[in-house]
Amino acid sequence: MSADQFPLLFDGHNDLLLRLFKMEKGDVQHLFLDGCSTGHLDLPRMIKGGFGGGLFAIFIPPAKVKDTDSKGEEMSGPKYDLPLSPEIPVHEALPIVFAMIAILNRIERESKGRVKICVTAAEIRECFNSGVIAIVIHIEGAEAIDKEFNSLEVLYRAGLRSIGPVWSRPTQFGHGVPFRFPSTGDIGPGLTDSGKELVKVCNQLGVMIDVSHLNEAGFWDVAKISGAPLIATHSNAYALSRQSRNLTDRQLAAIGESNGLVGVNFATAFIRADGQMDADTDLDELLHHMDHLIEHVGIGGVGFGSDFDGATIPGKIGDVAGLVNMRQAMIAHGYDEKTMDMLCHGNWLRVLEQTFKA
Repeated sequence: MSADQFPLLFDGHNDLLLRLFKMEKGDVQHLFLDGCSTGHLDLPRMIKGGFGGGLFAIFIPPAKVKDTDSKGEEMSGPKYDLPLSPEIPVHEALPIVFAMIAILNRIERESKGRVKICVTAAEIRECFNSGVIAIVIHIEGAEAIDKEFNSLEVLYRAGLRSIGPVWSRPTQFGHGVPFRFPSTGDIGPGLTDSGKELVKVCNQLGVMIDVSHLNEAGFWDVAKISGAPLIATHSNAYALSRQSRNLTDRQLAAIGESNGLVGVNFATAFIRADGQMDADTDLDELLHHMDHLIEHVGIGGVGFGSDFDGATIPGKIGDVAGLVNMRQAMIAHGYDEKTMDMLCHGNWLRVLEQTFKA
C-alpha cells in the first residue's frame, strides 16, 4: 500500500533541526529538500511516508557532556542513569535557537511552496489540503527564554508556538526527568516561580506547553495553572515501560480530563518493558502503548510524537517513509477509518485549535 491510501500524519516531535545544525554547513537546507542518505527525515521521504507536518523541535545541545538525546550503548543495560549537562544560560542558548530558526526559514524559502512554517491551526489544515508540509516551531527546553520573557515575545513573532519548559536537565523554569530506568517521574521539585509565570504567559500568547520532559511535580504544577489542554508531545505509558519519561495512569487521566493529547513516542527505550534502545522492537509493542493511552486518555486524546532523528526507533518503521508500515500495522490491529483519521492528525489539529491564538 502507498502513503496516499492512508490519512496524512501530523507528528508531535522530531529532532531534524538538531541533526542539520550539527552538520555546520551553510546549505544544509538542500540536504533536507533534495534528500539524503542519513537520519530519519527529509522532504522526499516525508512525501513517500505521508508525513503532513508536525512540531519541529529546537534543542540546545550540551557543549561538554555527551548528548544523551542521541543515546546508544548507555541505554542497553538492565538499569541505567545517564549523566546530564548543567543548566545552559540564556546568552549561550539564544544564538543556537536563532541558528535553527534560520535553517527553517531557508528551508521554507527555497522549498518553492512545498514547505510552510505555520502559526495557526487553520494554516496547518490548509497545508494538509494542498499537499504542503506544515512546520510548527517548538523549543525543547526553555533555556533561551529570559525571566522577563523578552526573548519569548521575539521568538513568538518569529513563529514559535510550542515550548517544553525543560528537556531533562534543569532550567530556571523547572526540573526534568533524567534518562533513568527503572524509575518513576517523581523526581525533584516542581516548577519554579518563573516556571509558573512562563505557563501563564504562554497561555496568554497561545503558545503550547509541552509536559513530556517534566518531572511529576512539574506536570502537576502545569495541570493546576494552565487553562489550555495538557499536551505531552512524545511520551508513552509508564504501566508498560517503567521509564521516568513515561506517564502514569493518573497523569494520563488528567490529560484526558483537560481534553489534551499524548503523542506516542517511537523511541524504543520508552516502548519496551526492558527499557532498551533496540531497533529490534516489534510494532505490536508500540500498538499496546497506543491501546493503553486510548483507554486512559480517550480516543480523542492520542496522536503521534515520533522522536525521529532523536532516538532509535523500531526497524520496521526505519525512517519517515516507514510510516506506511506503521499505518498498515494499525489497520491490521483493528483501528477503523474514523479512528485512523483521529490518531494520525485529527486529534492534533483539535488541540492546536484550542491552544493557539488566531
